[in-house]
Amino acid sequence: MARYLSRKLMIYIFTFFVAVTIDWLIPRLMPGNPVDIMVSRMALRADVAEVMRSYYLRAFQLDLPLWQQYLNFWAALLRGDLGISIWLFPQPVLSVIARAVPYDLFLLVPAILLSWILGNQIGAMAARVRWLDNTILPLGYILTATPYMWLALLLAWALGHVVKIFPIAGAYSFNIRPHLSWLFIKDLLWHWFLPFLSLFLVMFGGWAIGMRNMIIYELEAEYSRYLGSLGASQRLIRRYAFRNAILPQITGLALQLGAIVAGAVATEIAFAYPGTGYLILQAVQNQDYFLLQGCFLFIITGVLLANFVIDIIYTLVDPRTRLGMVGE
Repeated sequence: MARYLSRKLMIYIFTFFVAVTIDWLIPRLMPGNPVDIMVSRMALRADVAEVMRSYYLRAFQLDLPLWQQYLNFWAALLRGDLGISIWLFPQPVLSVIARAVPYDLFLLVPAILLSWILGNQIGAMAARVRWLDNTILPLGYILTATPYMWLALLLAWALGHVVKIFPIAGAYSFNIRPHLSWLFIKDLLWHWFLPFLSLFLVMFGGWAIGMRNMIIYELEAEYSRYLGSLGASQRLIRRYAFRNAILPQITGLALQLGAIVAGAVATEIAFAYPGTGYLILQAVQNQDYFLLQGCFLFIITGVLLANFVIDIIYTLVDPRTRLGMVGE
């Protein structure tokens, strides 16, 4: 197993190097120059603007050749320095992202975990209960085919504008400063509910449909028929079917949790929720190279770590993986 994990680790390190290189390159392929946008907002005279432009180009090292910028990027990254945000100058990128990640975790962790648990349980039940299957199947297809943005706007219009039960923008009221009190926590939850609901419903449909289809496939497999011919109870057969069907669902869960720092771009934009997805939009609009590559770096790291963890989990929960490792 040690040789298997060491080989996997080398693959992930190489993948990280390639992915981060692409992450560094993509913002620089965007048309325009971020310093020009930054200086244009200052409304300076032409001569002063040119001086400020030269100063910021040197400050951000954008006057250097691309190969030197690339080497400086890796040198800074190894020191834990992600640079200074151009959009929120002079704030460090790391601190900007650090303020957004808690909102992503607060929004996405409950939505992913609750939808995964309920979707798998109800999907497994739908595979053997006809009336539930006739209800869950069409509802699940509708939910999983619904775009996040459209559902977010629909919920904001129905529950925020028409019924006026929930607020439709921000993570908390603009007249409240963040502090530890029941008043602030209640206001935070009140703003959180609609973004959470839009994510939960779409994810729930996908998990339920996936588990329902996998259970039916496993119940029709040869081993299930063989167990039935031996006189095994239906409960035992369904338990084995569930254990096999849950494996791809675990993979999907790990990948979604790994990409959690990406935020939910469409949902966070629709509700102006200050997570990483909202930061990515602002970084693109302002051509903030450093903030954009910092956000993508967190996504790359999360996805690769999730894949590495799922490789380890598979060796623990799937005996076939362990047998394959022994045969190497």
